[in-house]
Amino acid sequence: MPQGAARAQAAAPAARGEHTHGERPIPGPRAEVRRSSVRGQILDALRTALVAGELKPGEVYSAPALGDRFGVSATPVREAMQQLALEGAVEVVPNRGFRVVERGARELAELAEVRALIEVPVMLRLARAVPAERWAGLRPLAEDTVRAASSGCPATYAESDRAFHRAVLSLSGNQQLVRTVDDLHRRSQWPRARHTRADLLADAAEHATLLDALIARDLDVIRNLVEEHFTGAC
Repeated sequence: MPQGAARAQAAAPAARGEHTHGERPIPGPRAEVRRSSVRGQILDALRTALVAGELKPGEVYSAPALGDRFGVSATPVREAMQQLALEGAVEVVPNRGFRVVERGARELAELAEVRALIEVPVMLRLARAVPAERWAGLRPLAEDTVRAASSGCPATYAESDRAFHRAVLSLSGNQQLVRTVDDLHRRSQWPRARHTRADLLADAAEHATLLDALIARDLDVIRNLVEEHFTGAC
């Protein structure tokens, strides 16, 4: 055998990807990526349906039926529902499906209290440190919430509302804080006690008022406004 061919043959195991150090084979990512993508889309759709009131508190929904609704198999629906169960949005009903949790006034009040305990001190700290032009840069997001509220769609407003609050808290530079509060915020957005377009508009208008107070560094107004905003949040 020619010397070059011998070297190529000796190198062939490595070229074929054979494991020479006891590593376990790593499965190809493509199928998993596609499944995860579908699961994520279904999870977003289910969250939207919860906020919009399309999935009713107390009702039981099966994964196959929801799969038919979204045009997918039951598997990604079941996986998405398991995530919602971890978030406290639904509970597993053996051999039937998932029941949408009936979230009462007390639980919503507790969520509002926790958000206030976290966000009020952060906003007061940011008010002292963040320059006015940074707050002014968030006005387009506040305006987006007004446009979303004008649509009268609770789900559209919910996403816009969270985007505004994420942007405010992102100025802290603490992404763990942002993710934690965003999760609390999402949980507080259903079931909605306020459905009307007028109520959504009133809630959205408070974002511009908050920015004015942050720019002015009016700490008392910021504290009162944020606490009241959470208490009556949509």
